[in-house]
Amino acid sequence: MSSSSTSSPTDNSSHGSVALSSFGAINAYSGTNTSTQSGAQKPFSLSERLKFEIYRYSSYSPNYLPENVLVDCPNDQTSRWSAYSNSPPQFLTLKLRRPAIVKKIKFGKFEKSHVCNIKKFRVYGGLEDDHMVLLLEGGLKNDNIPEIFNLRCLTEDGSENLPILYLKIVPLLSWGPSFNFSIWYIELHGQDDPMYTSARMKNYNTRREVEIIKLCLKHFRQQGYTSAFEALQEQTSVQLEHPLISELHKYLVVQGDFEKAERFVAECIDEGLMDEYLHKQDYKHSWHMKYSESETKPGNRGGHQLVVDAKKRLIYLYGGWDGYQDLSDLWVYNIEEDNWSLLCERSELVNGPTPRSCHKMVFDPISENIFMLGRYLDNSIRTSDYIKSDFYLYDTRARNWMQICDDTSQVGGPHLVYDHQMCMDADKRTIYVFGGKILTPRSVNATGSIEPEYSGLFSYHIATNTWSQIMVDCHHSSASQADVMSIKSRITHCMVFHNKQRKLYIYGGQRGKEDLDEFLSYDVDTQAITVLNKEHPHHGTTAGNETKFEPSSGYTLRSTIDCERDEIYIFSSLSKVKDRRDIQHTDAANSFWVYSLRNHKWSRIYYCRHSGQDANTINRSNVLGASKGDGSLEPCPRYAHQLVYDDVANTHYLFGGNPGICQQPQLRLDDFWLLQLEKPKREEILKHCRFLVRKLRYEEMTRRDPLKAMQYLRHNIAAVIDHADAEQLNNFHKLASLLFKNHDSSLDRESNMTTPALCAETEDLETDADVSAKLKDEVTDGIVQENLSLESNESLASSGISEAVSSPTSSSTCTKRARTESTSELKNKRAFLFNKLVQLMPPSMVQPERNLSDFVVM
Repeated sequence: MSSSSTSSPTDNSSHGSVALSSFGAINAYSGTNTSTQSGAQKPFSLSERLKFEIYRYSSYSPNYLPENVLVDCPNDQTSRWSAYSNSPPQFLTLKLRRPAIVKKIKFGKFEKSHVCNIKKFRVYGGLEDDHMVLLLEGGLKNDNIPEIFNLRCLTEDGSENLPILYLKIVPLLSWGPSFNFSIWYIELHGQDDPMYTSARMKNYNTRREVEIIKLCLKHFRQQGYTSAFEALQEQTSVQLEHPLISELHKYLVVQGDFEKAERFVAECIDEGLMDEYLHKQDYKHSWHMKYSESETKPGNRGGHQLVVDAKKRLIYLYGGWDGYQDLSDLWVYNIEEDNWSLLCERSELVNGPTPRSCHKMVFDPISENIFMLGRYLDNSIRTSDYIKSDFYLYDTRARNWMQICDDTSQVGGPHLVYDHQMCMDADKRTIYVFGGKILTPRSVNATGSIEPEYSGLFSYHIATNTWSQIMVDCHHSSASQADVMSIKSRITHCMVFHNKQRKLYIYGGQRGKEDLDEFLSYDVDTQAITVLNKEHPHHGTTAGNETKFEPSSGYTLRSTIDCERDEIYIFSSLSKVKDRRDIQHTDAANSFWVYSLRNHKWSRIYYCRHSGQDANTINRSNVLGASKGDGSLEPCPRYAHQLVYDDVANTHYLFGGNPGICQQPQLRLDDFWLLQLEKPKREEILKHCRFLVRKLRYEEMTRRDPLKAMQYLRHNIAAVIDHADAEQLNNFHKLASLLFKNHDSSLDRESNMTTPALCAETEDLETDADVSAKLKDEVTDGIVQENLSLESNESLASSGISEAVSSPTSSSTCTKRARTESTSELKNKRAFLFNKLVQLMPPSMVQPERNLSDFVVM
């Protein structure tokens, strides 16, 4: 029996906690029976080993029975379940002795690595074996160390424990792609004591019942079953949604009062009810090339370093390789004044560091000092006297250099390294250094087969001028000792420090020919290491043909962090192809990623492919920027560049790099770019909502009064269109075609009338006809006549709104039937718009997103 402490379930506080001065308090809304809000749950603190049996399986190979996973025999190769094939779906379903809250799953392994170990898998759970939800998506390392994973044990909203009786393990990929899947041993940990689970089962079932009732209420209202809706709501006391949302439904769907609906939505936005939706949206990016007013500025280079003094609005640049030699110049860029200044042309002449590239720098905001460590040396000059790990400080106040140490390896620090990473912990006055290749003296008999050495994780305490080694590389001679912490070191990785969480975050990197896609966090106080993309499987948004939901590994990743927003940013550019240093430009691309530490989710902000990159286009880009093809500018793909983040202005700065032109290997860049990321604003969502409401109002107008609709289109809809946006402008133009369409509806006309009735005098018709013709010429040139219902003919059924079914009838009732169908269509479109608008509101306030029809299988 094992015991582990876990956090208590999240509270049931409403997502819509903002106060509405003109609407009443939102927090008072519960949305359920008071009986469902039972006493507060006790923290779930104990985790016991749970008993289970094999319930079902897809297949098994002879002698490799499913029951073998019940026994842990790591030295017995036959003690495992092995599927008969690796053709999907293969699975193993376990049944617990009674419903339980399952917290963890443990996978045992063979005594050494094995090709049949599952590299990727999914775990599902539920109270019924044919209705399960995803609890985990992960993978096992191909070694002999058992692994424990946390399972999702709360409902989607995090308000209730999720009891399960069945657990299904679905292997997706083995370490040997052509080999069958094998599982050696399984343990489940959680709590199944009825004294604990009975209350959770009751709460869970009550919440399920409430959700079922809400689905019925939503369906009844959308279908117009008013009596059934009111009766069910009265009998159960379950509210479908917050009263404010019901008010919007009354204005928009029932009454068709578009002006009131529009004012209501505007007030909701003004009170912040759509802020949660806006916060979840991806950033919009904009690149701007900086044309400095300075007469002098840093020249072309790669492998240089940048650091930011956000308080004084300064960016410092040191060194790099200009294509012919290493540099030792130190520059400062004043953000406010937009100019560069040269502080030291040759730093080695004023007690500073020698020319170098592939070094690292950090800025200490307390002392306002810059610290520098590491560099790359060509093999021809790697002598034992020359490869010392010198450590420098630049005092930005006094504007002078000082050498702290001529060789950090002699005082407990790292050997001379390059392509490492450094981070600053200002609160504890500590610098962290991780990874990088260790430079060793050149040997006459050296061959390429010698295994490179990698540096571990070190810390440097500024106040006491002391180095400490926290972890050694996994191949270090001391790594096998029980009291020595080790880590798989690497080069070209990303590393940032979160000063509030007090964690280092490490992503990607390379080790030899191996690309590392691990995303690690290291708590500098507790020394706990977590693999984030195992605890939180890759989730995110992507575009194009790329299927990976995270940045690809490579030697061009650059990362920054915003500790207030809890976001890590990664800029990816040229990637390594087939383990060669040459860059293949047919697929050269830039992409920018954001990782939310709150949601554990990757989002790709943009992806831009640049084809046919050559020296001429690069030379032009140094002056004009690189075009994306749509007239806007952004940097060309590159490596050996530098990216820094100004967390005061929330702005990134990019300088220089190597564009990787094979015909001009010495070419380096000196372009300076500013990248800004912005979330959509309230004004944008308000304009969007107004457009949707006015679009539907206009569509209804075209059936009743086309001349009035024409004026409404020109003045009211045009006012909420971004005329600089080609897509919006095109959609606006298409709306005009509705004015000239012969509607089949008889909402306001008799069935024997073949043309729309215009409520105007003859002389008015002539005047308005001229206006109509003019408008048609303005906005319908080349437009294909089409049915332009809301959201470009998107199926109404997709939003849970089904068309009313009419049975065939005699010709004498055609008019009545046509009016009924038209009224039904009108309300359906209003309901469709209502569903679109409430998706922008806090989920705790609105009707369920799913529909009753989703559960009907024909």
